Amino acid sequence: MKRKEELKIKYRIGVMGSAGRSKKLPETLLEKAKELGREIARSNCLLITGACMGTPQEAAVGASEENGIVLGFSPASNLKEHTEPPINYPLPTKNTILIFTGFGKEGRNVLSSRNCDAVIFIAGGIGTLNEFSLAYHLGKVIGVLEGSGGISDKILEIAGNIEKDTGTVLISDSDPKNLVRKIIETLKKRENA
Repeated sequence: MKRKEELKIKYRIGVMGSAGRSKKLPETLLEKAKELGREIARSNCLLITGACMGTPQEAAVGASEENGIVLGFSPASNLKEHTEPPINYPLPTKNTILIFTGFGKEGRNVLSSRNCDAVIFIAGGIGTLNEFSLAYHLGKVIGVLEGSGGISDKILEIAGNIEKDTGTVLISDSDPKNLVRKIIETLKKRENA
C-alpha cells in the first residue's frame, strides 16, 4: 500500500466510452481501457468513471491493479439499485468510491464530466457523445484514444465543426500511455499559464 504522502492526487482524469451492454466488446479494446486506468494510477491521478461496465469498468480494474483511486458516479440512488435490474451495473473495484447520484445516466454524466480535469474517450455511442458534448462545453482537456471505434473515432471531426471556443484542448493518440502522458503535460501547462 502506498504511504499517505504518496497518495497526493495530481489531476482527476475521466475515462468514458463503450459500456458494451448490447454486445461483447473486443478484448483488445478492453485491454487498452485497462492500460488507460493503470497509467492514470501510475501518474498519481484520480480516475473518474460513470461506474458502468465495459471500457470504464476495465479502466477501473487497471487503476485498482496499480493501487489507484477510482471515483465512480452511478446513475442509481443506492447500491441495490446500482447492481440490480434494470441498471445492473458491476460492483465497485478495489479503491473505488461510488457516488450514488440518483439522477439517471444523463444527470450522472453532468456530475462526472464537471468533476474531471480531463476526459479520455474510448469507443462509445450516444451516451459517450453526451459526455463529450458536456466536456467540450465545460472547456475540459479532452483525450481521444485513436482507432478505438464508435463515437470516439468521430470526436475530432465533430469538434472541428463546433463554432464556439470553450477553451477545450483536444489530444489524440493510439497508445494509452502516450495519451495519458500528453494529457498530464497539457494540464501542467494550463496550471502554469
